[in-house]
Amino acid sequence: MEKKPQWLKAPYNRAAVEEVAALMKDLKLNTVCNEANCPNLGECFRKHTATFMILGANCTRNCRFCNIHCGAPEPVDPEEPRHLAEAAKKLGLRHVVVTSVTRDDLPDGGAAHFAAVIRALHEICPGATVEVLIPDLKLNTHALDTVLDARPDVLNHNVETVKELYAAVRPQAIYARSLAVLAYCKKRNPDILVKTGFMVGLGETDEQIDTLMDDILATGCDILTIGQYLRPSPEHAPLMRYVTPEEFDAYKKRALEKGFKYCASTPLVRSSYRAAEAISAARGEQA
Repeated sequence: MEKKPQWLKAPYNRAAVEEVAALMKDLKLNTVCNEANCPNLGECFRKHTATFMILGANCTRNCRFCNIHCGAPEPVDPEEPRHLAEAAKKLGLRHVVVTSVTRDDLPDGGAAHFAAVIRALHEICPGATVEVLIPDLKLNTHALDTVLDARPDVLNHNVETVKELYAAVRPQAIYARSLAVLAYCKKRNPDILVKTGFMVGLGETDEQIDTLMDDILATGCDILTIGQYLRPSPEHAPLMRYVTPEEFDAYKKRALEKGFKYCASTPLVRSSYRAAEAISAARGEQA
């Protein structure tokens, strides 16, 4: 690939990163910001924003785009919900994003732990909105109900890429299953905002992207995020091209014309980037 273009270069704020990292270490917490090597880490940490990653740092799946370590899962920490809520309070967060590794080893995929985190946040940070970015939970509706009954403000599950690339990029996931997760959650709790995101630059075509948007919209999904795939290492899926900012603008225009309530589409967008702005816009509020 050619050299990374200028529009993909993000500033790094060492002081902010070290401050938030120290708090995470003190409370024995993980952030997906560090684990996934997010390009927006400096900006978000400077704003005292972090996406918490629960249920350990080792994933039971090995997606070819992802920098999260695949390995033996760690024991579930029963103190994690309280520690996470305490960290959110110390950071003064008004919108808290919580994700996890995939835990196919657990009967409920970690749903009960997600629910415990949501409840702890409601108790300790009553003024904050809560967004959960969940795995597909193998479309276990009982597990999904457990998460939804804890009343997150936003339920996020990423489809990640077009249907045609699932076998190569997400071999342990199923395209129809991810769509079904979105559809089930929106139908069961229409008042909860449902969100998803995907990457470009993996070799997808414009026609495939258009079909993907239609398939997502048909689930009732409210919020869409689109960002550039960046290859974490030579062992990961190859990067086929850098998509220009102008093309990202066109994706956003197309998504809004189709009927999404909100679409964030720029090269550096990740699913939780400026998430507070997305929830306000989807609700028709002033961010």
